[in-house]
Amino acid sequence: MQLAFQIGAYLVGLSLELAIMVVLLRGQWKRYPFVFAYLIGDFLTTVLEVEPSLGYGGGTAAERLSYTKLFWVNEWIMHVLVFLLVISLVYRATAHLRPRRTILLFAIAGTLLFAGVSFLIYFDSHIPMGRWMTPWTRNLNFLAAILDLGLWAALIGARKKDYRLLMISGALGIQFTGVAIGQALRDMSSSPALVTLIGDFMILAYIACSYIWWQAFRMTVPVASGAGTRAASSSAQ
Repeated sequence: MQLAFQIGAYLVGLSLELAIMVVLLRGQWKRYPFVFAYLIGDFLTTVLEVEPSLGYGGGTAAERLSYTKLFWVNEWIMHVLVFLLVISLVYRATAHLRPRRTILLFAIAGTLLFAGVSFLIYFDSHIPMGRWMTPWTRNLNFLAAILDLGLWAALIGARKKDYRLLMISGALGIQFTGVAIGQALRDMSSSPALVTLIGDFMILAYIACSYIWWQAFRMTVPVASGAGTRAASSSAQ
């Protein structure tokens, strides 16, 4: 049953990412280059993990160790892309604010400081990588969720609403919050069955984000003219 869920999740997740990239290649990737870069990175790292992750249960100790290293290296890569994505969206959303560059500098400096301090707290070369990487990446996901909340607030406060960006931000919020909560619960759990269930929950958070993104980039968004503008009406391009 778990293997079937994994295969299904890979098929759905990768298909959604391909669908989003196809829509973006029609021209929107120029407006959202970091979204496109994130999708490419996530697609490639996921493809690399498919075979070793599906065979993890029956693999040798060396194969499991190899997959674990691959997984955490990919996590490093994806967290860099995540923060580049969120900061780029924050910059885009604050176009109406005067201290735009100041906000951007504070966001970048705060992110680097938090990530660095958190890394120093949890890093321990004497224990398996996953033991210290899990709480560190959990904290990074909470930070990403906070940045995304700030992004959402900026978008809501804007006189002209960017409904596509609101959907992108909302989807990221679902993903970041779901993954952060999942990692926190997994770190506290000692039950293998519960750890597996939590992992499935985190996968569903990723898939939900991808689905909302797909809908967001397929929709036709009217030009916002002010606070009275109604929400965008969806129609496939």
